[in-house]
Amino acid sequence: MGKKRSGGGLTGSQQAAKFLGVSVLSGVVLAGMAIPAAGALGLAAKGTVEGFDEIPANLKTPPLSQRTTILDSEGGLIATVYSRDRQVVPLTAVSPYMQKAIVAIEDSRFYEHGAVDLKGILRAVNRNAQEGGAAQGASTLTQQYVKNVFVEEAGDDETKVREAQEKSLGRKIRELKYSIQVEEELGKKKILENYLNITYFGQQAYGVESAAQRYFSKPAKDLALEESALLAGIVQSPSRYDPVNDAQEAMKRRNIVLQRMADIKDVSQAEADAAKAKPVTLKVTKPRNGCITAVKGAGFFCDYVRNTFLTDSVFGKTREERAKVWNQGGLTVRTTLDPQSQDAANESIKDHVYQEDSIATAVTLVQPGTGRILAMGQSKPYGFGKNETQINYSVDKRMGGSNFGFQVGSTFKPFIAAAALEQGLPPTKVYQAPNKMDYPSPISRCDGSQYINVNKKETAENETEDEIGPYALRTAMEKSINTYFVEMISEIGLCPVSEMTKKLGVVPASGAKLADGPAIALGSEEMSPLTMANAYAAFANRGTYCTPVAIESITDSHGKALAVPKSKCDRAMSQDTADTINTLLRGVVDSGTGERAGLSDRDSAGKTGTTDNRYNAWFVGYTPNVSGAVWVGSGGAKKITMEDIVIGGRSYDKVFGGGLPGPIWKDAVSGALSGREAPGFTTVSIPEPSVPAGGPRGSKPPAANPSKPGKPGRPGGDSKPGGRPGGQTNAGAANGGGDGGNGGGNGGADPEYPFPFPLPGIGQ
Repeated sequence: MGKKRSGGGLTGSQQAAKFLGVSVLSGVVLAGMAIPAAGALGLAAKGTVEGFDEIPANLKTPPLSQRTTILDSEGGLIATVYSRDRQVVPLTAVSPYMQKAIVAIEDSRFYEHGAVDLKGILRAVNRNAQEGGAAQGASTLTQQYVKNVFVEEAGDDETKVREAQEKSLGRKIRELKYSIQVEEELGKKKILENYLNITYFGQQAYGVESAAQRYFSKPAKDLALEESALLAGIVQSPSRYDPVNDAQEAMKRRNIVLQRMADIKDVSQAEADAAKAKPVTLKVTKPRNGCITAVKGAGFFCDYVRNTFLTDSVFGKTREERAKVWNQGGLTVRTTLDPQSQDAANESIKDHVYQEDSIATAVTLVQPGTGRILAMGQSKPYGFGKNETQINYSVDKRMGGSNFGFQVGSTFKPFIAAAALEQGLPPTKVYQAPNKMDYPSPISRCDGSQYINVNKKETAENETEDEIGPYALRTAMEKSINTYFVEMISEIGLCPVSEMTKKLGVVPASGAKLADGPAIALGSEEMSPLTMANAYAAFANRGTYCTPVAIESITDSHGKALAVPKSKCDRAMSQDTADTINTLLRGVVDSGTGERAGLSDRDSAGKTGTTDNRYNAWFVGYTPNVSGAVWVGSGGAKKITMEDIVIGGRSYDKVFGGGLPGPIWKDAVSGALSGREAPGFTTVSIPEPSVPAGGPRGSKPPAANPSKPGKPGRPGGDSKPGGRPGGQTNAGAANGGGDGGNGGGNGGADPEYPFPFPLPGIGQ
């Protein structure tokens, strides 16, 4: 009786011998004839051995993972992404030399035997009995295909991969049963086709088509004899026979394949010898996978597309289901990215902010009325190196953005104005708007509670000491008067503002609930550029808000169209309210703080924003057919005050929303719309009200004042883009505003660029 291992049971060689003996005694013809259903193998279904009849009857072949192609709106390539770089091709698209080479070296009797090669098993049993190892070797090409199916099904699960490759009799038995099934159902040619598509050829190349492209930069149908032999030789040990890292070892293996082909008469000896004499000549195409390979600076947009797929329930009920489909690949994803708009955004970014600068900028453009994202770029490229990042500054945290987003400053004020107009306040509304004031209280909230300014600790003030009301809405918007909008929000309450922002999709980038304190009037909340651009698009669309979308269509590897998320459009405000906001914000770019962003060839509107300590500066603007947001600031954990700073090779004494983000927006949108239609806004008449006496300045600027600060060569501009020293606010400590979202003392006040009025000692 044979010896048993200390742990009990037969050794691997004894199990193999028993398997062979029982099979023969049972009348099983291992050359591929059917095994009787009642012919149990007499092996216990435990440990490494399973009962033959207990194995499921059908091999479930998973679809092969392939590369996914992401395209722009015109069909241009953005990026190729994959979990495994594979392109499935039919056998007719594979060189006959390649077909013969893989059969010759892996299973030369492939067309002669059935699922199992009896001669091979006899050799393996004899060898393993001598060596005392588990049954191995002698696997037919069909068995290898079955094993690869198990490996493919295991995916990235290392435990399952090991199980699929374990050297045990149990695995061999499973392979035997499934191989018989595969042979009966598929036939030799289909098995060979599937094998060539599933097999790993090293260098991240799965399948013969990707391998041909990787090593020779050509399709598999064009492989020459010596190239085919090289690839066929790699399969046994992709690391050992890697021609990129060891050409000599790869050549030795290639020549073995060539000789084998000659031995079995697939090629003549002369052909084999001629091929052997040729050196290993590669034309390697390096693996290019993932959004880091995206063209046109669209790495972050590519990442947004991926995150959209992984988070939207239209692609599967759970994230795991969606991830499985994405990793399976083979998709062609047509996106909304407009090449002209993306190029324009990239060029504007490069012209104004350098990659190595201490601060960064992000630009996002969307299409009003459709929600289509047209462009998404930033000055810190997608990557892992110096001055690169994987944080998408344009989007919310859940979609790959920063933890908090960025305080938006005065770009929040149009939301308050829209809420007030919807409540019936006239566009001629006048407030006293003193230079500095305590936040009024109590102010009602949606839940019935009230904001209380305890001990009058929270105050707001305007940018400069001479900004003293009374003001009407048009001038307050143009000059970005902080105290005007604090008074407005105190009159209408916080609930209308909350409801308006909800309709416009304005939510903090962190995913938290929007704060319900009056500090939001000064832009204390932290948003993403995509959120802001899309909210302003509702103004351009005359009051209808459309959710953002990045994907136009998806087809799978079989050309079948998949369902994709659609933009949902709902009315957020009346057309009259939107037209009034458009009229007000057109004034901002015509003669207000955003004058440098104004377009000369078409209607445009927008709003500037600059936060406390000049940590963030914004311009959010739009035309009737493009809306865009530009943010400039520090993308990292360290906050940088943008004063006395060099950005993009230019010196700035103070960065403000109209001085740097405004020109970035102007150049980006001008390029995006070049040669395209120029529709106009529907505007309304907003008469100038009679302003009560009391303040040094009212709702209209003095008639004679030729100087405009910030213009090169003009008084107050000192030939540099820049603003004036900003005011502070203590609001935010009790209202969740805070500096950088940390609940601190600065509430995100807007030290906005001053409207051109005579300032003491600065210019007349």
